[in-house]
Amino acid sequence: MTTLDIQKFVRKNIQELKPYISFRDNNQFIKPLMMDANESPFGEFNRYPDSTHKNLRDKISAFKNIAANQIALGNGSDELIDLIIKIFCEPKKDSVLVMNPSFAMYGFYASINENKVLPLNLNEKFEIVKEDFLNSSKENQPKLLFICSPNNPTGNSISDIEFYIKNFQGIVVVDEAYIEFSEQKSCLELINEYPNLIVLQTFSKAWGLAGARVGIAYSSVEITNLIYTVKSPFNVNILSQNLVLEKLDQIEDFQNNLNEILKERDWLKNQLLSVKCISKIYPTDANFFLIEFENAEKVYSTLVENEILTSKRFPQIPNCIRINVGNRNENEILINTLKNI
Repeated sequence: MTTLDIQKFVRKNIQELKPYISFRDNNQFIKPLMMDANESPFGEFNRYPDSTHKNLRDKISAFKNIAANQIALGNGSDELIDLIIKIFCEPKKDSVLVMNPSFAMYGFYASINENKVLPLNLNEKFEIVKEDFLNSSKENQPKLLFICSPNNPTGNSISDIEFYIKNFQGIVVVDEAYIEFSEQKSCLELINEYPNLIVLQTFSKAWGLAGARVGIAYSSVEITNLIYTVKSPFNVNILSQNLVLEKLDQIEDFQNNLNEILKERDWLKNQLLSVKCISKIYPTDANFFLIEFENAEKVYSTLVENEILTSKRFPQIPNCIRINVGNRNENEILINTLKNI
């Protein structure tokens, strides 16, 4: 295991912050009268949820074979990204290194926190240029590095991620929102080797719970404790926690749905190859395709007119639209519409 003093990266005011501790969640009772939190005595959901997410963390721990105290839950991965930036980055002083193009929320939350966003421009294969990474890391000394793999919106997995973890003097966040769709190994196996590593995953994509808003951060116990110090007390509501607990009891259904998406991804790619207005289909390890069109503006507008919603990626990525894999009926409607353009 690499030795690293995490505290030297943590903002001073966060180091001195005392976490909110729920008396209920830190004590055991048999049949308590709950008269401490000004709740209504009536209703099915009248009580505040467990602020430590104990049952859900234990369930995830058993499923992933990772200690529960190395797991932090957020109101979607977005909240976790925001919290990580707040923990480590001093406003108006520290900077954040982000892949470009990549998920926009890294830069969004960094900007809200008044941190400089340093773009790490990807090459023509949407890979990180190692020399650029090393130069920017040395010159700017950013506090955080965000790596999205598989990357959104490009779809490809980033190769040799361990190189960036080893060579970054700060906190590395690897966002694996789409890892279930990829054959790439997860970086979860590295969290006990690199104390500066945080791996983000989510129940929004492959698990089909985007509406529940539950994200996961896996890291050292030290970083997990920092996240639980900074987060709001009841950030993941009881309905969402229960939905995830149910899903984790339905692994066979999850696997069947995942297999169906992967099967549809193959079918959709084969159909897209016969669409004349498409110039290029980029390789993908996710549940979407980045597609270059001869006239992306016209294609995008036509799809909107037909109430087919896609993600416009131009002009940042010239003539490109991101389209995610639907069910067979949705995919057939998409293909028929594209063929008529």
